[in-house]
Amino acid sequence: MSAENRELTVLDPRTGEVASRVPIASAQRCDEAVRNARGAARAWARTPAAERAAALHAAAAAVREAADELAGLNERETGKLRDDARGGVDAGAGTLVQYAELGPVHRGRALHGGPDATDLMVPEPRGVVAVLTPWNDPVAVAAGLIGAALATGNTVVHKPSERCPRTGRRFAEILAAHLPAGVLEVVDGDGEVGARLAAAPVDVVAHVGSTATGRSIARAAAGTGAKVLLENGGNDALVVDEGVDPQWAAAQAALGSFANAGQICVSVERIYVHAALADPFLAALAGEAKEWGERIGPLVDQRHREHVHGHVADALSAGAHALAGGEVPDGPGAFYPPTVLAGVEPGTAVLREETFGPVAPVRVLPDFDIALREAADDAYGLSAVVLTADMTRAQRAWRELPVGTVKINNVFGGAPGGAAQPRRGSGQGYGYGPELLDEMTTTKVVHIGSPG
Repeated sequence: MSAENRELTVLDPRTGEVASRVPIASAQRCDEAVRNARGAARAWARTPAAERAAALHAAAAAVREAADELAGLNERETGKLRDDARGGVDAGAGTLVQYAELGPVHRGRALHGGPDATDLMVPEPRGVVAVLTPWNDPVAVAAGLIGAALATGNTVVHKPSERCPRTGRRFAEILAAHLPAGVLEVVDGDGEVGARLAAAPVDVVAHVGSTATGRSIARAAAGTGAKVLLENGGNDALVVDEGVDPQWAAAQAALGSFANAGQICVSVERIYVHAALADPFLAALAGEAKEWGERIGPLVDQRHREHVHGHVADALSAGAHALAGGEVPDGPGAFYPPTVLAGVEPGTAVLREETFGPVAPVRVLPDFDIALREAADDAYGLSAVVLTADMTRAQRAWRELPVGTVKINNVFGGAPGGAAQPRRGSGQGYGYGPELLDEMTTTKVVHIGSPG
């Protein structure tokens, strides 16, 4: 197959059968998409905000109508359970509505330097936004970045993940049907296509995915001057303090570790439990793991399963022991059991790197201070969770943990419209919320004086 006639083949991670085949965009097609978006940028930027909002409302309604179709594509390409996939579509439609509502009220400021002069600080669209999205929640994540970009008057070139290209393309097609030509372009492809877009003459590159890819994008954008928004890898800690119900804490830990087979950006990746609670907590967590075995789908593919099991095997070889799971099951697909590891040593891959699978590695520590210190000792900075009945310790935790989001007594959740700002190896820039509108715009200062 020639370089200009390549194809993505995605296997159903439940059966190993072919789920989709999609042609990879050529270099010429990538360049054409950027040119089309650039050609449409001026007119779209000058479109009244209320008209842009109306288009997003219409697109959101169409996404809801196509929810079963989108969820089915997602299920076949990534193994995501149908109800979870449908939930992601509903969340994506809601996000489009949110930005349709927020876009027209996004405003600047006025500064009065004197009675005869005024400075206006006016937000303007940046231009063309390249949006590169992941496979683990392809509709919801894309809706946030694309919705915020479009609501503020930018045009978009979207590359969905190569692990769910049909899901991502179909979502983009539904949106594009309610927009002028060129305002939303979609290209299919692998890392090579993503790298070409990152180095293209665009104004923003917004990426959700691995830290390694994010750093490569940042290097490319440094050469073009594009603004970079990155939500990348995470290694989120869960600290379990003494004095909480161990069964409740184990249920929280299981939800954070095993939901969507551990393939959520803010999944719990490592657990630090107070020694006073260790025995009942570990017993309850092992029981939770066995129950979760019937409630999760496969990992996204065999390659990812090898990565997850490699982390588990490394921990076991270093002295950890599996209280549940820990072995690759027989049979087709890319299934991996919910796994609980006790006695995990510092420095092992399962504690130092992002596993992104249904694995709960546990460290038992003598007091809260040590647990907090180990939780903070990490190269990433996405989020963390603390379960405690002591609000003084809760205050200390959210102040001292060097991450973008700290959740107290709840592994998931957050207010509608809430933003997140990752740190260090987890990325940079706001994702979601009204603050994402600020990221997608630039400020022009206009000084108006009196003549004569």
